[in-house]
Amino acid sequence: MDLPFNTENENTELAHVREREEEDVAHILSEKYGLSYADLSLKEIDNEAVRAVPEEQARKAEAAAFMKNAKTLSLALHNPNNPELAKVIDDLTNRGFVIEKFLVSKKSLEKILARYADLSYSTESKAGVFNVTQETIEKIAAGGGTRKALEQELDASAGAKALDRISHLLELILSGAFALRASDIHFEPSEDKTLLRLRIDGLLSDIYSFDPATYHQINSRIKLLSGVKLNITNRAQDGRFSIAKGANQIEMRVSFIPGNYGESIVMRILDPEATKVSYKELGIHPKLLARLEKEIRRPNGMLLTTGPTGSGKTTTLYSFLREIHSPEIKIITIEDPVEYHLDGIVQTQVEGKKYTFAEGLKSIVRQDPDIIMVGEIRDGETANIAIQAALTGHFVFSTLHTNNAAGTFPRLVDLGADPKSFGSAVTVSMAQRLVRKLDPNKKKERPLIDEEKKMIAKVFEHLADKSLLPEKIETVWEPAPTEDGETGYKGRVGLYEAIFMDDELASFLRDNPPENEIAKIAAKQGYLTMAQDGVLKALAGMTSLSELAGTVNLPS
Repeated sequence: MDLPFNTENENTELAHVREREEEDVAHILSEKYGLSYADLSLKEIDNEAVRAVPEEQARKAEAAAFMKNAKTLSLALHNPNNPELAKVIDDLTNRGFVIEKFLVSKKSLEKILARYADLSYSTESKAGVFNVTQETIEKIAAGGGTRKALEQELDASAGAKALDRISHLLELILSGAFALRASDIHFEPSEDKTLLRLRIDGLLSDIYSFDPATYHQINSRIKLLSGVKLNITNRAQDGRFSIAKGANQIEMRVSFIPGNYGESIVMRILDPEATKVSYKELGIHPKLLARLEKEIRRPNGMLLTTGPTGSGKTTTLYSFLREIHSPEIKIITIEDPVEYHLDGIVQTQVEGKKYTFAEGLKSIVRQDPDIIMVGEIRDGETANIAIQAALTGHFVFSTLHTNNAAGTFPRLVDLGADPKSFGSAVTVSMAQRLVRKLDPNKKKERPLIDEEKKMIAKVFEHLADKSLLPEKIETVWEPAPTEDGETGYKGRVGLYEAIFMDDELASFLRDNPPENEIAKIAAKQGYLTMAQDGVLKALAGMTSLSELAGTVNLPS
């Protein structure tokens, strides 16, 4: 029996041969016309260059720009005899461009022309800046500022046929994120849809889903704004852009990573208003706050705040810096990256291996600062330079990744710091977490059950200052949402604990004791642990015991 003849491989090979022939012909013609030749299948296309020639003109003239360097523009031509070509070149020359002409194959020209489909949704605003109108924000707010209101607006816009549909969708997403007080926007592609999720009060919530074609256009729009390469989809990229929201400018930090079904995008909202909160409004217990107010005004020393990513460490440090900043003192920071800009403070940013935390810290010390903020102590060199700075007349603020305040000291030893220096250098070790606050209008009070009372008794068992105990431990509060999609929580508040250096602790730390032994010594100082602080907030109706249990370790 005759087998069917499979022509797929032969057709593929033939197509490759024809493409190669087309490139060879273009190369020969370039020599005939005295032009340079370019094979654009091997080159990246510069979006800024493509914008230089309007799409309609490019198609008529069979010519498009593919690279821009200052005022030098590389122009791809497919037919040097096209009568429309002279108009394009005259227009570009009149605008001050120096033209470099390249003869290209039809396939190369089509690669550039295809780029206009992605650019068509971004002609309204320049790369790097996106405008969100007050009208759009108010429209979502008028719907109650809820997920349902945002979903309805996205439904209406996603089905529209307008040319600015993608821009309007992005504006709605950003406006909805502001209205819902989100900290991050996530796009997660799957096989048949892309999920839009918002991180609200620390937890991710599903908001909407887009079809693959719409998401591709949203992805291109965000890439253009973020200043990353549009045609790179197989490796991670990072970018940022600004949002003009009324008189305010909000920074967006954007991360793209490749996935099985397309690129996943996470957009971090860096609202400068977030850092303008006073340290008195963070939720720090009055006794601890009174001590911290004195400690942050020391002429030298070090305050370390610890906790996982997203626990509010940077906001806390910025609130301290804003409190102590005055014309008489010089403050320099080194951050990775600079997320919020503070007036009157010199802020620097690490840059790969050229300008690390350690290298930057060495340079900063020579700048005669009074106060130094190091974004994070990650290695032994940075730790030791920071300690030396604290010992030589500077006050240093920084962060570490540990689970609690007592874990700060073993962590520094792990990084290579000398425990004998802790007593003179480290003045405060703090730890913090963020918990969701109960919405005052959507919560209810209930009596404590016996297990909860036993747990609370264990939490306060080792509290040295019994005056901090509440008068009654009988009831607790829990969320009582009234509509679907609501959680009963609104906003977040911090849980804090701190250890202050004294003679006993300094002597004890010299032998590098374990974390649990440090915690026992620190308990004598009479300040609340994070668990104790959290239970007090739960009893006062600020948060719930279930929220607390998911954030800090409570005894069973």
